[in-house]
Amino acid sequence: MTHKAPYPPFELPVRRLSVGAVEAAAEATAVGVVVFADDDDVPGIGAARASELGFTPKPGATLVLAGGDAPVTVLLGAGQRSALDLAAVRNLAAALARAVPAHTHLAIELPLSELADSEVAAAAVEGAALARYVYRIGAESDDARLDSLELVAGQARLDDLAAGIARGEVLVRAAKLTRDLAGTPGGMLTPTQVGRVALEIGAAAGLEVEVVGEDELVELGCGGLLGVSLGSEEPPVMVKLRYRPEGTPSGRLALVGKGITYDAGGLALKPGDEIHATMKNDMTGAGAVFAAMTALKELGCTNEVIGYLMCTDNMPSGSALRLGDIIVMRGGTTVEVINTDAEGRLVMADALVLATEEKVDAIVDIATLTGACLRTFGTEIAGVMGNNEAILGQLKAASARVDEPVWELPLAHRYRGELTSTIADLRNMGGVNAGSITAALFLNEFVAGIPWAHIDIAGTAQSPADRGWINKGTTGWGTRLLIDFALNFSA
Repeated sequence: MTHKAPYPPFELPVRRLSVGAVEAAAEATAVGVVVFADDDDVPGIGAARASELGFTPKPGATLVLAGGDAPVTVLLGAGQRSALDLAAVRNLAAALARAVPAHTHLAIELPLSELADSEVAAAAVEGAALARYVYRIGAESDDARLDSLELVAGQARLDDLAAGIARGEVLVRAAKLTRDLAGTPGGMLTPTQVGRVALEIGAAAGLEVEVVGEDELVELGCGGLLGVSLGSEEPPVMVKLRYRPEGTPSGRLALVGKGITYDAGGLALKPGDEIHATMKNDMTGAGAVFAAMTALKELGCTNEVIGYLMCTDNMPSGSALRLGDIIVMRGGTTVEVINTDAEGRLVMADALVLATEEKVDAIVDIATLTGACLRTFGTEIAGVMGNNEAILGQLKAASARVDEPVWELPLAHRYRGELTSTIADLRNMGGVNAGSITAALFLNEFVAGIPWAHIDIAGTAQSPADRGWINKGTTGWGTRLLIDFALNFSA
């Protein structure tokens, strides 16, 4: 596609990380040593000297010890041994990566625990690789690079660690892909470009990929996606993905992602502040669905999964959707648009209807949907709502396993009246309060009673600072959650 502005060409960065399970570090120039609060001593320097140097083995504490001709040693505080879980392992590996930013060859000694070694290995790979990962357009600084990671343990554990490493590398690649897509400016990553990336990467990952353009969207009656795109020079695109497992599927699942490649708010223009500038991340939901689905074949998912990426930008212009306009959604529902900045629910509603026509067992949508969710939960917890306790329970369990926390809000039908229009079937927005709930109630109108859950990642898609394995900027949040959910989904 030819741009009128001199944007750099959109290219996904290619980075490779060498990971292995070894009995002793060989390539590493820095080695992480885990220290528990209930250990009798601190390896290498003793507890007294460690205390003199200000190190206590509380979670997150680090102390870098010069190694001379030997590798640098990094002491990693882990708290009580009995409290070690996979989230802690991720954060330990991330702490190592952040403690020695100039070192590109790392190793971490993995302590014995009651956790499965394969899961420990995957978590360690995720923690170190994602903490070090930075997507920059142009020159990349050396301290953002990680070339190799060695997981050090006894010989008897190496096979299990190797299996976990393979899983961890798949999860890291997927999360990186979402970070890349969500972090790319909207002038470079247009809906058309999303379709191109889906065709290139999706096919290689064993997915069936269909890029649905504007003319076919008109035939399908996708008035939500078409309406939001009216103000843009860029045509809208729906990317439909399908993963088919070998043999008879255990279940059939649909995933729907909001793919607003840039959200200016339409005629309800956002203020020109820093938040406006981050609205390239408004396609994080679509990025998470796509990236998650690229991992399913390698991880042996037994469920059939259908994905919908609803992609457009939301721009102001003379042809833009006007406040008060009425649009007709897929399936015939009419919607009065009272705020053009409540556009995510419009584009996803079309996909929800299409998903119901596939006769799936459940539908999950994910979106940077409401500022109300950001104000409720901040940047570390996502909101989740739905019409089925079993599906909500499975999502909560998946979120706990991957350390991408969700908190359930009620799908409170007492607020449904706020969406009532006097001239259409629905308004696209409720009142000033309970915005996350009324947004979910709007989506609920389009799922035809099929088990469904909605994940609002408005807060978690973008981090204001580095923390654990999450970096400042676009986080890729939701990718690993969807992977885990799809692998373990039970109809």
